[in-house]
Amino acid sequence: MTSFPPAPARLGRFVLHRFRPHLYVTYGLLWVLALESTAVAATGRAWRPSGATWVRVTSVVLALLFLRMLDEQKDLAHDRVHHPDRPLVTGAITAAELRGAMAVITVGAAALNAALSATDALLLLAALGYGLLLAALERLSSAVRDRQLLGLAVTYPVQVVLGAYVYGSLVAAGTVTGDWRGAVLLALSACVFLHFEFARKTAWEAPPGARLYAADIGPRRSALVTAGFAAGAVGCQVPLCAPDGPLGLLPCLAVALPAWGTRRFLSARRGAWPMPTAIGFVVATYLALITRAVLWP
Repeated sequence: MTSFPPAPARLGRFVLHRFRPHLYVTYGLLWVLALESTAVAATGRAWRPSGATWVRVTSVVLALLFLRMLDEQKDLAHDRVHHPDRPLVTGAITAAELRGAMAVITVGAAALNAALSATDALLLLAALGYGLLLAALERLSSAVRDRQLLGLAVTYPVQVVLGAYVYGSLVAAGTVTGDWRGAVLLALSACVFLHFEFARKTAWEAPPGARLYAADIGPRRSALVTAGFAAGAVGCQVPLCAPDGPLGLLPCLAVALPAWGTRRFLSARRGAWPMPTAIGFVVATYLALITRAVLWP
């Protein structure tokens, strides 16, 4: 009989297998720091991380883990057929154990944010609640469950809500005043993520069981959408960074990576999108924004 919540060793193995820290933790860290630093720098003030910054980073990483655990349960039927080695399929961890861990994450993250403000706690709980709502919607709607683009349109906003949590936390703390730049920041992070999301599901051939956007709209159109999101990210950076002069626009140079990735994918006419360019675009964009905020307030 398994323990509830899961034993640390079982949960640890699940995290290492399905929530690779070097990817998810790094992404959550860079995302929050880029959002916060750019929001502050856009007001013309210097930015340095504070204790509240690390609460936001920890909360976003925990929320991403919560959503990963939720996705694991939503995808169980598909994984039984196409990914029989995954922990929930093999019994390395159970759905009840994952739900127990999700409850612990919810209580811990809410308590952590309540120490900052009630607004912070409510914004974070809204993101987790949206994830649960999506899980219920996918169970009820085969269209949302099976149609890739519709599923993305319905599920992606949970990332927007997480971004709104970070920005709303800054507003609640009085660090920034909410204005149009918040919407541009959220659009920027959306474009950066969606470039990566489309890149990882864009290929000339679809392996058995793969859920690719390219299978729905064709590889060329999928490639153009992927490149379009990178261009959108650059377009969002211009109004935020242009007031700093030419040096402030240095983060825009990261677009060279998706440009090269697009050219390579379209010219190859086989294989998948070169993922190092997509991952590099996320890392380079966020690191450049953080560096800009530190060096050019």
